[in-house]
Amino acid sequence: MSGRKLRIGVAGLGRAFSFMLPTFALDPRVEIVAGADPREEARARFTEDFGGKTYADVDALCANPDVEVVYISTPHQFHMPNALAAARNGKHVLVEKPMALSLDDCRRMIDAARTAGVHMIVGHSHSFDGPVQRAAALVRSGQYGPLRMITAMNFTDFIYRPRRPEELSTGQGGGVIFNQAPHQVEMMRLIGGGKLASVRASAGVWDADRPTEGAYTAFFTFESGACASLTYSGYAHFDTDEFCDWVAESGIEKNSLNYGATRRALSDAPDRTVEAAIKASVNYGGPRYAGARTGSGPRPPFHQNFGLLVASCEGGDLRPTSKGVKIYDHQEARFEALPVPPVPRQEVIDELWGAVVEGREPVHNGEWSLATMEACLAILRSSREGREISLSHQVGLPDDTP
Repeated sequence: MSGRKLRIGVAGLGRAFSFMLPTFALDPRVEIVAGADPREEARARFTEDFGGKTYADVDALCANPDVEVVYISTPHQFHMPNALAAARNGKHVLVEKPMALSLDDCRRMIDAARTAGVHMIVGHSHSFDGPVQRAAALVRSGQYGPLRMITAMNFTDFIYRPRRPEELSTGQGGGVIFNQAPHQVEMMRLIGGGKLASVRASAGVWDADRPTEGAYTAFFTFESGACASLTYSGYAHFDTDEFCDWVAESGIEKNSLNYGATRRALSDAPDRTVEAAIKASVNYGGPRYAGARTGSGPRPPFHQNFGLLVASCEGGDLRPTSKGVKIYDHQEARFEALPVPPVPRQEVIDELWGAVVEGREPVHNGEWSLATMEACLAILRSSREGREISLSHQVGLPDDTP
């Protein structure tokens, strides 16, 4: 490979960045050249780890001529203005999910990228994961007949992880609908071809001390006639990893005996101020940060996963796992193992590289991600209004999707 590298400026040095840090540090196609965060300790750590320029302000980072791509991992309410600043300065955009908090904000981001002639990709979501992409390709191949149904479920401890106050406010992008539903919705849409027709859903706030949605179940229909049911609970009881060989979402093995650890840890926070301080302490730059520095340390032995998912075709069922895809057809059940990429979340850089360097239309572009947000917002609306919601902004996959 040539010496070409994507020069990344990181907007927001928090939790999302800590998950993407090994990807940026290990992939030879990427160079981290700048970072922005209001926390002085995060900027100091960034300088120590990467030697790049740091800024307290995202707009200043976007104006840096050395930055080619701005990776936006700021709190959700800042995604739209940060993306506009990047596009205004002629930078390509890689923005974390959720894309934005409203469809109007998503449209502003799409228009800004189009006007500037830059690419915008939204991710990471688990639809990038190799086993999910392989299951989607098998469905598109038609060898198991038409897709009829998708079933997905994930039970986690999401609601009881340390949070800033806005992360427990739905109006500010808190709760599982904005944070977790995009994963399930994008896996479903990738496997089903993208174009949803409607949703009927119920979402719940089951703990008054955590006043945002912590669970939902949703029934979607596709324009094709296929259907999908999605269930998610973040209330730290049953753990779907029990059904996934005790492999955690990140692709590492989980201690099945450590039941209730998240709730117990949260008991050390008597109020929201202390809870936010605990989160800050374990974030990048904090005194208790235990994540990767510059990509050092052992690689996850398995693919990332997001609970249990089964795609049901007329000729068989397909189940992506953290190790590959289990195929159940008319004659046999067999397993197609998939090698774990040497770089975690390498698939995100594959898509970014393909768009910026090779000129390929990305799957997870602005229009695709607006459609995902339409589906997520419709879960909330359906639950609040008690009725089925029709969807009108759905898009399919690019024509050259393998």
